[in-house]
Amino acid sequence: MTPDAVALVAGERVWTFAELDARVNRLARLFLARGAGPDRVVALGLPRSLEMVAALFAVLRAGAAYLPLELDYPVERLAYMVEETGPVVLVTDSGVRDRMPEFPSVLELDDPAVVAELAELSGDAVDAVVDLDAAAYVIFTSGSTGRPKGVVTPYRGLTNMQVNHREAIFHPVVESAGGRTLRIAHTVSFSFDMSWEELLWLVEGHEVHVLDESLRRDAEGLAAYCAEHAVDVINVTPSYAQTLVECGLLDDDRHRPALVLLGGEAVPESLWTRLCETPGVMGYNLYGPTEYTINTLGGGTLDSATATVGRPILNTRAHVLDSRLRPVPVGVPGELYVSGIGLARGYLDRPGLTAGRFVADPFGEPGGRMYRTGDVVRWRRDGLLDFLGRVDDQVKIRGYRVEPGEIEDALTSDPEVAQAAVVVREDTPGVRRLAAYLVPAGPDGPDTAALRGSLAARLPEYMVPSAFVVLDALPLTVNGKLDRKALPAPTASDLAAGGSGRAPRDTVEKTLCNVFADVLGLPEVGIDDGFFDLGGHSLLVMSLLHGVREAFGTDLGVGDLLARPTVADLAAFLTERPGGEPRDAERAPS
Repeated sequence: MTPDAVALVAGERVWTFAELDARVNRLARLFLARGAGPDRVVALGLPRSLEMVAALFAVLRAGAAYLPLELDYPVERLAYMVEETGPVVLVTDSGVRDRMPEFPSVLELDDPAVVAELAELSGDAVDAVVDLDAAAYVIFTSGSTGRPKGVVTPYRGLTNMQVNHREAIFHPVVESAGGRTLRIAHTVSFSFDMSWEELLWLVEGHEVHVLDESLRRDAEGLAAYCAEHAVDVINVTPSYAQTLVECGLLDDDRHRPALVLLGGEAVPESLWTRLCETPGVMGYNLYGPTEYTINTLGGGTLDSATATVGRPILNTRAHVLDSRLRPVPVGVPGELYVSGIGLARGYLDRPGLTAGRFVADPFGEPGGRMYRTGDVVRWRRDGLLDFLGRVDDQVKIRGYRVEPGEIEDALTSDPEVAQAAVVVREDTPGVRRLAAYLVPAGPDGPDTAALRGSLAARLPEYMVPSAFVVLDALPLTVNGKLDRKALPAPTASDLAAGGSGRAPRDTVEKTLCNVFADVLGLPEVGIDDGFFDLGGHSLLVMSLLHGVREAFGTDLGVGDLLARPTVADLAAFLTERPGGEPRDAERAPS
């Protein structure tokens, strides 16, 4: 790595390592002047940009901890996170300031006064003491008690991860590429610790492309970007990886990534097989709860012909135990407990919750701890681990960890709801939805549209159920527990906006209704129904756009759908364009 080598790319903006280093040093001095230091938190509410990366590293260079604030989260949730962590300063810019909560100490990096202050600060190295046991970041995850919980992760775990990745992942891929500098696409939200997978490559001197919100969520656009810019490494959830493959990521006639990093959810065998069979491409699965720095286990297509979560990384121990904390034999399912350098300190200001999940380690040194993951796994004879499921109700939606209890708590806080249960349903293969089952508190059922709006103001988009089913009572087993198998499948009218739309009035609307229904796995869709209200999400957007392309022979962008999410609005937009008529009359039955 040389100082004038490209470090970061974001659209038309490019920073060399020298420029990045100088910016990091100036920001670190600014944060130190605002009180940053060991175990002090700096909240970062910035767009995906070079500035976000520089600010993140500046917090670490100051020896402090960063709190990422996801711009898509409701302000109420962000305010809770800020209140819980008590940052010394909230860093943002004027373009997104209105998405941030009120806070007494705010730094807008594009404010003329701040710009002038930064210009006067030195870009030379900052001499700050970094305590490896101090907090490096606080990331909030869904909480079963109804409140999100902040996981406090120390610097020591990041250091261990860097060393592990250098040997286990970086060197093999760099060697296969002839030792050259690689290009890495940064596609993961900074509110995910998985976003460090790309940043660790930057530390090693490679070129990282920070993709904006629109591009990172546009599978077709992302696949095209990887081909055009010869991206070597991409890091996505398995669900998104499958969509990228459908969009040509691994096609023979274009540049293909040398490494596809996977994480956040179970890997389907079909995807693993495709990666194994694609020449010059390696797949690598990274498993790990937020409570253990970034990832705990890892394994790739060079290790196994079938999907695996791999084996423990450097300085990490995995224990597969029965209900009495006894190790189980090879091939026998058990609960995964992990211990080692990467263990988080615990949950911020939640000692009881911490004690319940970070338990005494009977296999290590006296006083040692291990984290109870709640995941069911089994050892294979080759020393790798297979993921089998969960021992509790926690679920994964689009790679996000969701505690249904948090959503249920938000639902029952409404005076019209007496009881609530939230489950994940996959009534259509490949389409996973959260469904809420409600028991009314009075003779009149709750206003589900208003309820959905209330949840959207409190919870991230991925935690808002797609369907609201009103029942007289929740079905119970003979033991008095919720009988999940007896919960009825949601109907179209149970979906947040389903069943209320007008019928299609012409061929264009009929065709679009069919495309919407096909993608969403619904029997029918009305023209007033919105794609996202019906359970559509970022991973299904590309399927919808592909369906529109197949039906009309015209391309739409993600922004076109975001601006016109209903069939009626999208149909009007298509009609105004050349070639707006469907080319396949069979898709529009009379």
